[in-house]
Amino acid sequence: MDFDLDAFLAATGNRRQWMQRALLTGGTLGVAGCGGGSGGAGADAVAAADGAATASGSAASAATVAAPATADMAAVASTSTARTFVHPGLLHTEADFTRMRTQLNAGREPWVGGYRALTSSGRAQLGRDPQPLATVVRGGEGENFRAMVEDAQRAYQLALRWKVSGDKAYADQAVRYVNAWVSTMTTLTGNNDHYLAAGIYGYQWANAAEILRTYPGWSASDLAACQQWLLKHFYPLTSTFLKTHAGSNVTNHWANWDLVCLVGMLSFGVFCDRADVYQEALDYFVSNGRGNGASQHMVYARHPGHMGQWQESGRDQGHATLSLGMAGYLCEMAWNQGDDLYGMDDNRLLAGAEYVAKAQLRDAAGAFYTLPFYTYSNRQGTRTAVSDGGRPNLRPCWEAIYNHYVKRKGLAAPSVTALAAQLRPEGNTWLGDDLSFGTLTYSRDAEKSRVPPSGVQAIVRGGAAQLSWWGSADAAVHAVMRVAAGSSAYTELARVPAGELNTWTDASATGGRWQYQIRALDGAGATLSTSATSTVDLDAPLLINLPLDDGQGTGARDTSGRGLNAALKGGASWGAGRQANRQALVLDGSSGHLEMPVGLLARTGDVTLTAWVWWNGVTRGNARVFDFGSTDITYLALLVSPDAMRVSVTNTSYFGEQTVSTGALPKGRWVHLAVTLRDRTCTLYVDGLAASSITTMDLAPYQLGNTTHNWLGRAQYGADPYFNGRLQDFRIYGGALDAAAVQALARA
Repeated sequence: MDFDLDAFLAATGNRRQWMQRALLTGGTLGVAGCGGGSGGAGADAVAAADGAATASGSAASAATVAAPATADMAAVASTSTARTFVHPGLLHTEADFTRMRTQLNAGREPWVGGYRALTSSGRAQLGRDPQPLATVVRGGEGENFRAMVEDAQRAYQLALRWKVSGDKAYADQAVRYVNAWVSTMTTLTGNNDHYLAAGIYGYQWANAAEILRTYPGWSASDLAACQQWLLKHFYPLTSTFLKTHAGSNVTNHWANWDLVCLVGMLSFGVFCDRADVYQEALDYFVSNGRGNGASQHMVYARHPGHMGQWQESGRDQGHATLSLGMAGYLCEMAWNQGDDLYGMDDNRLLAGAEYVAKAQLRDAAGAFYTLPFYTYSNRQGTRTAVSDGGRPNLRPCWEAIYNHYVKRKGLAAPSVTALAAQLRPEGNTWLGDDLSFGTLTYSRDAEKSRVPPSGVQAIVRGGAAQLSWWGSADAAVHAVMRVAAGSSAYTELARVPAGELNTWTDASATGGRWQYQIRALDGAGATLSTSATSTVDLDAPLLINLPLDDGQGTGARDTSGRGLNAALKGGASWGAGRQANRQALVLDGSSGHLEMPVGLLARTGDVTLTAWVWWNGVTRGNARVFDFGSTDITYLALLVSPDAMRVSVTNTSYFGEQTVSTGALPKGRWVHLAVTLRDRTCTLYVDGLAASSITTMDLAPYQLGNTTHNWLGRAQYGADPYFNGRLQDFRIYGGALDAAAVQALARA
């Protein structure tokens, strides 16, 4: 449905009334991108100043904030790089436009319906003059950003209509819109919401301009002026936000804040031919981002069947679909430049998309599906279930994701497929977060067939093999096959019909090493394709064994046979061990620690970690016996303080820690410590005896991803003290040892 509400929205009171209604209900009109921060009237606004609080209070978000000093062009001077960008190469390439025209000329659906949605949009018509402003305000006093929303959307739709139809009148009108705003707007301001404006409207201007760069009627000087305008007024805000998060705790802002800034930044990099800006966005999303929009954090955890719990799913569905849509646009633009963000971390975006899509769908009885949900806590509070707020939210953001995974890659995505079909053809959204019309722009015929099931993951949970996989798009059913490791005679365990959750737990295997395959079958039961093999060991294998008695050098050997040797760092050395003539690792409490290999626990569900520990004590804070993580957002750690000892795991910093704790670690003697996790039951042992246990630890080690900082004696938090004492016989088992086995280790 198309809403062209210029006259209606001219009245501030009417605009605010409709914005508030949409935000609170998450209805079919969509939800604006006020994912936190002051000025937004989101579903959580009653309970918290959403996104506004800083470490010292909320005053920072209450003030009107001008563009930061980095807006000066000297601060964003180009760096020389060898990268050459594809143009047009943001959301659409020249090949995409050729496909659209070819399919329209052939009269094929869904392209015809998709084009009809564009041509019927009130924003894709000739005859309206641009309405540029010198100062655009989003959030706070004098808010007027709606004028930019309307004109950015018109510029894109007119440019798209020209590119598909060839009618230059639409290109000329689109050029007028872009040039008018470039020559007029000199300030983008407001409260913290102006960061959202920079990302959302910046990526839309960039996409309109990227289409127009192929139009001979847009001069080179005007194109260059548009590039400078985006780099001066939009890029610095997106970059500043991702670096500072408006001065607040990084978990204070929901995923959509990061993702709109990333979408904007990446689009500026391409359109402006700035490889450094493009790479800044990639690096944040892929590897070094601490905020909730980084890939590791936008999907909080993965449930069986590769169902990825979305960071905002416990908040409301309007914001969940907003951030999911932005992640899809980010991946599509990167794909068009040769970077596969879609596929990273075993299709992490698809895991989240299936989860968010299913939350909007109903079962045969008309009820919303019940989704698995791990308790989620951050700076904004605690959520324990998928939110019904704004459900269903029918945002037009699904075609890009559907067409990539199902049509390009040949994977099954049943919930995304169902929701995309329900919304087809994607039309306009009056709130202006999404550029829309994805049925026209992203639809494609299947490019691959008989793609084998992939991403087969066998994880030990509760002593059983928990299987997840990505299905094949052309399969009617998936067969779960098992064989004893080293054998070739597979046995079929189960058949999972297409459209059902791609998971199976093998509770019949009680020990030993087993191999699993998934076979895609057609309706008659014939095999179409077979997945690669995934192997699991149910006998709690020793994953790493560090005796820590090397006695010399800067290396600590692993005797498990896996070659996972560790390295002494800082003030780590060797000294007297538990037994005579045996050395131990000595950590000085200042800088000494042991560094273990990256990704050590990436495939581990049930787990046991053990060590002999001599602690000299600490006068302040929490030292670490071990800490497996990537940043201070994501870690599994054993902490000791003068008053207590605890094991904590989190993917949202200390706000989300799930913890089992007991009394203080004894000082001045050797103590055997062990931690076991079996499904959700975590137990902390001291000298062979269970000291404390909880049954609510959701996050197994594999949920933390490919952790990059795996340490003994050092914390992810730089201000926390190093461990002061000695360590020996550190071990990790790929399963939960029972109490008798732990006692035996403590007596050894």
